[in-house]
Amino acid sequence: MNLANVEMEKLVAAVVKEVLKSSGTSSPNAYGVFDCIVRAVEDASLAQKQLMTFSLEKRAEFITAMREAALAHAEFLAEMAVKETGMGRVADKIIKNRLAALKTPGTEDLKTEAYTGDRGLTIVEMAPFGVIGAITPVTNPAATIINNSIGMIAAGNSVVFCPHPSARDTSLKTVEILNKAIISRGGPQDILCTIKEPSLKAVQELMNHPKVNLLVATGGPDVVRAVLSSGKKAIGAGAGNPPVVVDETADIEKAAKDIVDGGTFDNNLPCIAEKSIIVVGSVADLLLANMQKHGAYLIQGTHLRDLEKLVLQEKIVEPGKSKYVPSKQYVGKDARYILEKIGIRAGEEIRGIVALVEAHHPFVMVELMMPILPLVQVKNIDEAIALAVKVEHGNRHTAIMHSKNVDHMTRFAKAIQTTIFVKNAPSYAGIGVGGEGFTTFTIAGPTGEGLTSARTFTRQRRCVLVDALSIV
Repeated sequence: MNLANVEMEKLVAAVVKEVLKSSGTSSPNAYGVFDCIVRAVEDASLAQKQLMTFSLEKRAEFITAMREAALAHAEFLAEMAVKETGMGRVADKIIKNRLAALKTPGTEDLKTEAYTGDRGLTIVEMAPFGVIGAITPVTNPAATIINNSIGMIAAGNSVVFCPHPSARDTSLKTVEILNKAIISRGGPQDILCTIKEPSLKAVQELMNHPKVNLLVATGGPDVVRAVLSSGKKAIGAGAGNPPVVVDETADIEKAAKDIVDGGTFDNNLPCIAEKSIIVVGSVADLLLANMQKHGAYLIQGTHLRDLEKLVLQEKIVEPGKSKYVPSKQYVGKDARYILEKIGIRAGEEIRGIVALVEAHHPFVMVELMMPILPLVQVKNIDEAIALAVKVEHGNRHTAIMHSKNVDHMTRFAKAIQTTIFVKNAPSYAGIGVGGEGFTTFTIAGPTGEGLTSARTFTRQRRCVLVDALSIV
């Protein structure tokens, strides 16, 4: 960057800062936390315009500062999230926060396409939407905001976050930390914004604001349906119910350890985590024995019925019709804590619970988001694949398989059509923990974008120059 560009950026930054100040729309604490959505969006819109006056090189500096700040506060934010929400494990949330900081793609994800020929030059560039309205979950509050912020700003957007109310403090603190990092490198004051008191009303105001150009929802099916009905461009990262299939050719001891590791990671809060096990009967006993060896507690008989009563609630859908839903007070809780509630004292090595059940059992069909892994035995791979497809409910989110038979893996992948398909590893390898590739905590299955990154948050712009600049 030459000296003239540097001086121009300083001048623009000073001018916009004065505009923000004189307009009376500056955020109360200068770090993006607002009393109302309207003010947040207005400031985010001004900040986005300022962001676009900076070079791509300077934008990358902001991203670097955000990564450094997220890494420096990874442990603090993990502890804060567990304390505030009562969900998950601090050690695992630290891993997720660091993962978001290190493996979320930045400006390098933006690629320009060019076409040349007899009639000139055409380029297609990735341009920002403008202001993005982002709804974030209680399950991964800090990690999702870190991940979204890096990708969305790298793409040239500003963001207004509406976090889950039960993760309010952690979410607001994350936004504050990232904003401080951006400002420290001379960036816009309110490129990241949020609401002091998140609520359903705030979500509706965010969706309806005319200056919000793109909505991104990370959460359950209800919030995804809401953004898809908004009339705006929307990216929805909805629920999953990932099955793991184990066939007779698998390395059973490794499969058992991987399943326990993946299924108990952050107490099963990640939407990619193993939610049920479908195993060919001939290796079921061996798998179960090895799971117990690696930290799973086997529960059956009267204790299984006690567990069902504890973690499931029957919800009336309509007169004469009901369905089971998970009891919220046990979502993301430690396995030992859950076991204690039904009178079982387990050793410190216990991280998960494995239950032998039938295919139609609610533990199999309902996404519990608890370290409870139902295990279903089937006769062969054909039954395993058919049941796994049924269990996944067409979410097209994540599936896992342990097998050494390439034909089996191919058949399962084609049948289940999930966004992420992990083979012979814990589920979290699918987002870059112990596996290759970038990470994201916004996995857009319902709307088809898949694992989101900076390029996801752009729109294509085509520039055509006819009969010129062709040098061949």
